[in-house]
Amino acid sequence: MTPHTDRLPVDPNTTGIPAHYTRVAVLLHWTVAALMIGNVILGLGVESLTDAWVRPVVDTHKSIGITVLGIGVLRILWRMSHRPPPLPSSFSNWERAAAHCAHFLLYLLMIGLPLSGWLHDSAWKDAATHPMRLYGLLPWPRIGPVMNLHPSLKETLHDRFGALHVWLAYALYALLVMHIGGALKHQWIDRKSVLTRMVP
Repeated sequence: MTPHTDRLPVDPNTTGIPAHYTRVAVLLHWTVAALMIGNVILGLGVESLTDAWVRPVVDTHKSIGITVLGIGVLRILWRMSHRPPPLPSSFSNWERAAAHCAHFLLYLLMIGLPLSGWLHDSAWKDAATHPMRLYGLLPWPRIGPVMNLHPSLKETLHDRFGALHVWLAYALYALLVMHIGGALKHQWIDRKSVLTRMVP
């Protein structure tokens, strides 16, 4: 067995391909899932908070977003160097295509959503006077070229990056519903489990 399979069981219907994701892939997957769902809750709930809570929650939302961005990059690098387990052989061609498309879009959002938020925050007119700290501890830079633009252009970009961030969030909501719904459908209705590939 090759080292990159992480000593996982091998699918008897394939040759040398692991039947489960590696332990690292499983850890990264569920960590990102928990962080993204938590950030969705923070983002949707911030408008109902009192003024005293808005800034701490927004700062936490930013910190989680940067964390997701970092872990998302790690996930992509790990995925490129470690072959994933195959989909069930009973999957039709359209189911395989849909699964690959959904995964590609989720990876895209994993990077694009926090990056658009970072750009939005960097174009904030008060960014220079309100330093960003990850979880209130670690100083984190804004994107310099954006911060140094003319104030009027920054204001325009701030609005546009904010709108992009919102639309990407809507896309994430839709994809999460389809991703989770599809996995549960395959598990309980079709009896073609894909969850077991990502369960520790």
